[in-house]
Amino acid sequence: MNQPLINQVPQQQYYPDDEIDLRELFATLWRGKWIIILFTIIFAAAGVFYALSKPNIYQASVLLAPAQSEGSGPSLSGQLGGLASLAGISLGGGGGNKTTMAKEVLQSRAFLTDFIHRHNLTVPLMATEEWSMEREEWVINEEVYNPETQEWLTDEEGESLKPTDWDLVKAFKEHLSVSSNDETGMITVSIKSQAPPVAADWAEKLVHDINEHMREQDVKEAEARIAYLEEKLSETNIAGMQQVFYQLIESETRTVMLANAQDEYVFQTVDPAVVPQEKSEPKRALIAIVATMLGGMLGVFTVFVIAFIRSGKEQNTEQN
Repeated sequence: MNQPLINQVPQQQYYPDDEIDLRELFATLWRGKWIIILFTIIFAAAGVFYALSKPNIYQASVLLAPAQSEGSGPSLSGQLGGLASLAGISLGGGGGNKTTMAKEVLQSRAFLTDFIHRHNLTVPLMATEEWSMEREEWVINEEVYNPETQEWLTDEEGESLKPTDWDLVKAFKEHLSVSSNDETGMITVSIKSQAPPVAADWAEKLVHDINEHMREQDVKEAEARIAYLEEKLSETNIAGMQQVFYQLIESETRTVMLANAQDEYVFQTVDPAVVPQEKSEPKRALIAIVATMLGGMLGVFTVFVIAFIRSGKEQNTEQN
């Protein structure tokens, strides 16, 4: 007689060795509690020491908007673009392209190098230890720069410690950040520094200089086109072509006049930089918390590694 079907179902096998015993885990952690506490205290102390050793950093920001309407530039190009092509010149792009170009120029190596040298930022960037809040001046690192003779010192090999333009731009970019809002078109230029007044001053100077740089560049290009058009005008006797040249010269002259009439040529300041009164970094509390948590996790990991090694040795002993 056949056995019932229920008796033919194989019984599920259990492997107790593969199960996780929570009581054993807690017991292991309890036995290694002093290791966990030791790691936590060490990392917490190291985190606090590191956080306190970091200087306060202050950030000043300038909120900018494009000073020119994006629609004005393409309209002029559309009206005179065909005439300009006949004369062999280009009227350039619109306001939107100019804003994008100015943003990239602001972060370019050539512009920043000129900015650093124009405002004598070499020493503040490369030869200072800290900012004195009491005296409101930089504390010079006299092992690098001699403030009395205003000369850069040399290293043990006799080479000058004076930084190159590459070093200066690299150091300045650590202080500079430029971000834009794609929805509104607003641009934020931020400067971080140990000195609150310096951060605001550099941010304002950057905006002023990029406006002047783009103005000078456009005026120079427009004047070069005017000179070219006047030369071509003197070479032709065709009335139609003369009219074309007169219109193009008028357009370029208008460009020069408008450029010189605008104080803020490319970027218009919406919210100027102010001297920050609160530090932006370091986040000392966060550093201490992260270090403490890391120490606790490393302590737990160490306890489990020790327990695993011990259990492996005990098993080998039993087998032998």
